[in-house]
Amino acid sequence: MAGSSRFTAILDANVLYPQLLRDTLLSLAVARLYHARWSATIHDEWTRNLAKDRPELAARLPAVVERMNASVPDCLVTNYEKLANSIELPDPDDRHVLAAAIVGHADAIVTFNTKDFPQAVLQPYGIEVQHPDEFVMNQLQLQKIPALSAIKKMRARWTNPERPAEELIAAFEKRGLPLTADLLREAVDLI
Repeated sequence: MAGSSRFTAILDANVLYPQLLRDTLLSLAVARLYHARWSATIHDEWTRNLAKDRPELAARLPAVVERMNASVPDCLVTNYEKLANSIELPDPDDRHVLAAAIVGHADAIVTFNTKDFPQAVLQPYGIEVQHPDEFVMNQLQLQKIPALSAIKKMRARWTNPERPAEELIAAFEKRGLPLTADLLREAVDLI
């Protein structure tokens, strides 16, 4: 397994489920602003839930997973399952995420469910939990031009239908990322 000196984040299933956020997080990772990681279990969770909620997408999801895995070198964390059984979390169903973060040498877990990962449990491993709004905002603040460029390229890929920058910003707000939306609003001409 190749190591990375870049900030490494495990992406929880709930941040991969929404297409806008999945595409944003992957666009930032492909631009090498951070190292994105996940596990087969995380893939199974978000694809199973999305297929259940949107059955018309189910047949396309295996190809999405394949493209995701191909787009980010060394993204798939393996051999974390045994460790998961020894971890105590408020929701036992989240143990695999922390185990993947530990084995994957992650600096953070990016999730909407921040309360499910208490700092007292994560701290000994040097892992923090970040809400996706905080995480994306940090990328925009730390590496403004490359991050804005990655989001601009992402928006340019969306052609069916095209999405004006203002509409993209509104979508971030609607998806629970108001800080990201505010930062993008300040740089609307660059995205």
